[in-house]
Amino acid sequence: MEPEQSRSRLDSATSAGSSGTAHGAVTPAPPSRRAMRQAASPQTGPGAVSPSRAERRERSRTRRTTSVGAAPRWLPRAGVLAALATATIAVPLAGAGQPAQSGSTTQAAVAALGYPTAMEVLASDVQQTTPTSLLAGVPGAERVSDTTSRSLTRDPLPGCDGQARESGQNGQIPSSDLCALWEPDQMLRGDAAVALSELNLNFRAAFGRDICLTDSYRSLAEQRRLAYTKPGLAASPGTSNHGWGLAIDLCTSENSKSDVMSWLSDNGPIFGWDNPQWARRGGSGAFEPWHWEYVPGTTEMGTNY
Repeated sequence: MEPEQSRSRLDSATSAGSSGTAHGAVTPAPPSRRAMRQAASPQTGPGAVSPSRAERRERSRTRRTTSVGAAPRWLPRAGVLAALATATIAVPLAGAGQPAQSGSTTQAAVAALGYPTAMEVLASDVQQTTPTSLLAGVPGAERVSDTTSRSLTRDPLPGCDGQARESGQNGQIPSSDLCALWEPDQMLRGDAAVALSELNLNFRAAFGRDICLTDSYRSLAEQRRLAYTKPGLAASPGTSNHGWGLAIDLCTSENSKSDVMSWLSDNGPIFGWDNPQWARRGGSGAFEPWHWEYVPGTTEMGTNY
């Protein structure tokens, strides 16, 4: 009887345990992160084995190889910098090392600009002169040319065309054929007047004023009067270069200043004006540092004594 009773009690206990489990069941805990990763991995599943350490190393090496093979982010920036360096440094240096243009190419470029070639300049019969606008207008300026250029953009003496009109005898030239100067009642032949005005422009730039004059063209009556009042200084009436409008006399205030006379001696001949040899100290005539003549005109007239 005892074994049966024991079996009966055991069955009752088992039934009670089963019933208690059904009525008092506990909610299972959520899966861990590792379990979730294993579930997402294609190698996980029922019966799957966790990757070994060697497998994990191989996966890590594969990821690094893939990263190295991909183009780094700074690669485009480096390409841009290399292009800028080539354009700003390499190209100019390469150009500097190239040989100069050939003579024919250079001559073609000069001709395209409208300038004469070296061969044309050397073969030309026209004497090239220095424009007076390029002469230095400072005290003690050096002579830079022996002739005067008339190709000025400005008008050195308004109202005078610079033409030499020989329409009368010595001392009998009509005032309409002469050009008035900056000094009142002073006139000269056209070409002499323009040349003196060009000289005066440079004189004004150097000294801040005009050249002071006391005499220029002289009529025949004036020549006779001076020959009577100053017999040792005036030329015979009808022979003076003043009568041709080719001579001037400076004020005493000019010929008494060494800096003025030095400047005129250096620059006057550039414009054709000079103190003649006979009027200099030791010359054939009286010493007249104030007397200046337009040499191109006196040479043409044959009165360059």
